[in-house]
Amino acid sequence: MQRRQFILGAAAGLAVPSLVWAADMAGPVRILVGFAPGGGTDVLARVLGNKLTQMWNTSVVVENKPGASGSIAAGYVAKQPPDGTTLLMAHVNSHAIAPAMLDLKYNPRADFSPIAMVGVTPNMLTCRAEQKVRTVAEVVALCKQKPGKVSFGSSGIGSSQHLALELFRMQAKIDVVHVPYKGSGPLVADLLGGQIDYAFDTMTAATPFIQQEKVVAIAQTRLKRAAAYPNVPTLAESGFPGLDAASWYGLVGPKGMSPALVARMNADVNRALAMPDVVERLKSFGAEDYGGSSQQFGDFIASEATKWAKVVKDANVKAEI
Repeated sequence: MQRRQFILGAAAGLAVPSLVWAADMAGPVRILVGFAPGGGTDVLARVLGNKLTQMWNTSVVVENKPGASGSIAAGYVAKQPPDGTTLLMAHVNSHAIAPAMLDLKYNPRADFSPIAMVGVTPNMLTCRAEQKVRTVAEVVALCKQKPGKVSFGSSGIGSSQHLALELFRMQAKIDVVHVPYKGSGPLVADLLGGQIDYAFDTMTAATPFIQQEKVVAIAQTRLKRAAAYPNVPTLAESGFPGLDAASWYGLVGPKGMSPALVARMNADVNRALAMPDVVERLKSFGAEDYGGSSQQFGDFIASEATKWAKVVKDANVKAEI
């Protein structure tokens, strides 16, 4: 298939028009998500996909392919043609944590074309509304009172939420039960149903339930409080200095995408992220530090891979067999 040629604006500072997909493009654009519907990655992919559908004048559909900390979807996208029709909502799990734990069929740095950062969000320590023990100090005390009995859910072994729990566990010196799920959707369902005591979840996925007062936000996991949750303390300020365990999301394609295509997609993603209604959605979910160049996003992925490899080693986290 012959790819459409894109012409970049000749003058610096000139507004870049949105992509218009040629008739010879192979169907709609797909954004693969490596987690179940309803999670933070899924939500942000759909927000972005709706805008790109309008801008690109073609369907941009979100396709969920959960499993193995997002690496199943990532491995699939890595093998697709670099024509821009198959993209991935990359995640800290698939591109920074999984490489330290799994024998992957892809190289997160060499096998993808970074396009743009879509957002960085804190994870959150949460509980259901009926839970009476709901401060960090009280949770730690409960875990020490009942070693090996208090359960914490996450969106999977090796997920950023799981590693947030491991950092919390190591610093607090507590013995807890980790219950992994295949995404935030089933995690929240069991939290609400009382099958688990607490959860480390993405702020994006937890926010609707917090707003409905079904879930209580106990603490957040970046070093500073997200603007959307100014009254929820960080773990770093609650007796766990330096604890920083964010989730992040960004759009990538297979390796070999033309620089012109990457540049045009980057420009359109940045335009979408700057739209007032999208800014408001991102803010409500605690997503910050989004946008920027494809090079900046690629450098960020590399730095995150180094950081999380050390955490995996220190916590002795093993992949699920």
